[in-house]
Amino acid sequence: MDPAGAETVVASQAEWPETARRYLDHVRHEKRLAERTQALYTEDLNKLVRHAAEAGVALEDVQPAHIRRWVAQMHAGGRSARGIALILSGWRGYYTWLGRQGRIASNPVQDVRAPKAAKPLPKALSVDDAVQLAGHRASAGTVDAAQAWLDARDAAIVELLYSSGLRVSELTGLDVRASGAAKGWLDLSAAEAHVLGKGSKRRSVPMGAQAVQALHAWLALRDQGLTPATAEQAALFIGRNGTRLTPQAVWQRLRQRSGQAGLATPVHPHMLRHSFASHVLQSSGDLRAVQELLGHANISTTQVYTRLDYQHLARAYDAAHPRAKKK
Repeated sequence: MDPAGAETVVASQAEWPETARRYLDHVRHEKRLAERTQALYTEDLNKLVRHAAEAGVALEDVQPAHIRRWVAQMHAGGRSARGIALILSGWRGYYTWLGRQGRIASNPVQDVRAPKAAKPLPKALSVDDAVQLAGHRASAGTVDAAQAWLDARDAAIVELLYSSGLRVSELTGLDVRASGAAKGWLDLSAAEAHVLGKGSKRRSVPMGAQAVQALHAWLALRDQGLTPATAEQAALFIGRNGTRLTPQAVWQRLRQRSGQAGLATPVHPHMLRHSFASHVLQSSGDLRAVQELLGHANISTTQVYTRLDYQHLARAYDAAHPRAKKK
């Protein structure tokens, strides 16, 4: 928050308790913090002074129960969990300093935590947007051979990410063929991708027919323009110089391709993984299967997609149920 927008001080700093003023001097002159950080420390300390005054308790006599009550009040007043955590951090610093001065026996903020912040929902494309992105191809009459090569590669990347829910590191780790050194590879005849996921855990995931078709098209063009030595590069997805694509390069290409496909939201690789998971869950309702396909060690990690699925159902209800429509 901008210092100019800070809450009104209950009393001037000259009327603050002596320890609060001394701590503020410590922050300003000994810690040598940035001016804005000093302003935030001042604002947080002012909140503490105000709460203590309203409770009729000296700052040195504040107990954990007081802190928890004030946290509850801030939470009920609409302050975010992150905002409360920052305020508690400021208070904790003040009482740590107070303990070093021998003024208190224990820090009342030490074991008090802010409310848990709600986990943000993963961003997923709608089914229509995902299909629009996956189906995007450059116009055949407007591209040269180099552009056709890039288009085939990028189309295969999109189809594989959306078809199989791979992590970008799993995608870039794929080799053209299986070997003892390969982290991952494809079995196009079986329509399966074999990948090395987190924790060095291997798993096999199915590939859709459109992904298999796009991969065949890419492999037919992959070696064009490459020297024989470069063409022997093991990586499935390579750049024009023949080196393995990096995750950063895939991010950039997807962002560009989603714009070309006319999507309003820039797409990144994990968004396609989220889209894969939520769309499979919407269709099947099988959370355990989605867990296995994503390679999640714990079902709790996968359960976030049930919230996305609920949003989908809620929208369907609002659109279709006669009692859901507002007059």
